[in-house]
Amino acid sequence: MSNPVSNTDEIDVSDPKLLGPTPAFILVRPQMGENIGGAARAMWNFGLDRMRVVAPRDGWPSESAVAMASGAGRLLDEAGHYDSVQDAIADCDYVFATTARMRDITKPVMSPERAMEHARAIRAQGGKVGVLFGPERAGLENDDVIQANALISIPVNPEFPSLNLAQAVLLNAYEWQRQTTEVVPEVVMMASTEWAGLVEVQKLADHYEETLEAAGLFYPEDKAASMKAVLRNMWSRMPLTRADVQVFHGMMRQMKRWKERG
Repeated sequence: MSNPVSNTDEIDVSDPKLLGPTPAFILVRPQMGENIGGAARAMWNFGLDRMRVVAPRDGWPSESAVAMASGAGRLLDEAGHYDSVQDAIADCDYVFATTARMRDITKPVMSPERAMEHARAIRAQGGKVGVLFGPERAGLENDDVIQANALISIPVNPEFPSLNLAQAVLLNAYEWQRQTTEVVPEVVMMASTEWAGLVEVQKLADHYEETLEAAGLFYPEDKAASMKAVLRNMWSRMPLTRADVQVFHGMMRQMKRWKERG
């Protein structure tokens, strides 16, 4: 492992010509093939495909890992296989070690969000990042952790801090995507329609006001103006689609026909 990249807060991460590879997620002595396959799926869900496996308990390749990986089997086919953590991180410029417990070791401890922000900046400078994940039973050993530049601590319930390997991979992979891809916080799915224009909403308001006035709703007369203003404000405040407007018009027309039949 080479010297860590520093002062990442001042690095311009917008120049694609500087980008290094995406982080390598390194599974250290994983115990179950199913968890390796689950980790592969979690990585590929968020666009990460550089998996490394260190001394898996049940050998390599793993049929159970392939079965669990489903559509992410390519990550297993291309995964690096190593005998030691030192070999797995040899080409990395900066290494994180995930841990569920505090260690008697002096190192920066970052949240997954901060760690992946840091990883993004290192990548933008052309650096290579590795993230260590420990075996399911007890996590990384101190001998593994001391080889890392920083720790990643996931804020979990202190009374039950244990995370499945694939879950830990998923959380960090998600934070990587958040730091490297524009994630729209909210969208509205439009079902074969579009937003109603201002004129369409005004015509709807006119339709209701005229019909309700004929029905005698705006009474007494000295309160009519304020009642109409409340209705107008309601229509302008509502995010109506063209389909919504058509339904409201239809409702009022049907109510008028029903009254006329009576």
